[in-house]
Amino acid sequence: FLLQVDPTYTGRVGASEAALFLKKSGLSDIILGKIWDLADPEGKGYLDKQGFYLALRLVACAQNGHDVNLSSLNLTVPPPKFHDTSSPLLITPPSTETHWAVRVEEKAKFDGIFESLLPVNGLLSGDKVKPVLMNSKLPLDILGRVWDLSDIDKDGHLDKDEFAVAMHLVYRALEKESVPSQLPPSLIPPSKRKKTSVFPGAVPVLPASPPPKDSLRSTPSHGSVTSLNSIGS
Repeated sequence: FLLQVDPTYTGRVGASEAALFLKKSGLSDIILGKIWDLADPEGKGYLDKQGFYLALRLVACAQNGHDVNLSSLNLTVPPPKFHDTSSPLLITPPSTETHWAVRVEEKAKFDGIFESLLPVNGLLSGDKVKPVLMNSKLPLDILGRVWDLSDIDKDGHLDKDEFAVAMHLVYRALEKESVPSQLPPSLIPPSKRKKTSVFPGAVPVLPASPPPKDSLRSTPSHGSVTSLNSIGS
């Protein structure tokens, strides 16, 4: 979809191009006006990539009978449909491959916290991350799940991107959002996606692969993992 309205990769979709494209959704001008206002809240007169994806999500919500508002974005709906395209699923690859749910401004804040904890070789041990998680006052089982989800490569340490995932999950939990049981694709850092795109049980793609997940959990020498797992107990 984005290629159709921004073929030269400027990162911006003008109002006229967006209007022409969105009209193909078959929605009324009133609803499309609401969608535009939500996708361009600052009145810039154009949509950036994130705003364009937001507009597409709202189109999908409206096409499935839901109200056009930001809370509808949490609903699971089929991809949006436009009259002149036979492949509405085109939206899926860019949203999962290039989009990261951790926003740029969030990442900058989390990076500052990460550096303040004095990482060693770009990594923070569980012992250093644990106090930060505990400060959130979230339930211990939730914090244990946050650790499990954010330690994507299961090495008992968090790098800068993994730490950002952990903090993102903590902040969402503080806003009463549930912590998922599995990390959604949109939250996997782009730097980690090729490593995690193998099936469970497949040969690890890392050259010096750590022990399998199960043996890691039961190995006492990985104190950082067990110390955080002990939160749950």
